[in-house]
Amino acid sequence: MADFLGMMKQAAQLQSKMKAMQTELEQIEVEGLSGGGLVKVRMTAKMETKAISIDPSLIRPDEGEVMEDLIVAALGDAHRKAEAAMQDKMKELTGGLGLPPGLGLG
Repeated sequence: MADFLGMMKQAAQLQSKMKAMQTELEQIEVEGLSGGGLVKVRMTAKMETKAISIDPSLIRPDEGEVMEDLIVAALGDAHRKAEAAMQDKMKELTGGLGLPPGLGLG
């Protein structure tokens, strides 16, 4: 019975740490870039897009498709960086045990 109570205590502590980490992930921001920095995306480590910046040189009617591609690329770059930041925080929390691939904290 003592083992069960110890496990329950550890689970409660882990849950508390997870909540704190979720709050911290909302505060961590990364920047994704594309087109040599012509398009920038700012995103939290919880994958919330905060801002998109587009260099004025791209804002031309004949460059619409290029701009769309650069936005998608910048979002992908920001997403990868946010995922890496989330994984780093998870390693801190779990003592380096890590998460299985694809298991997010959403």
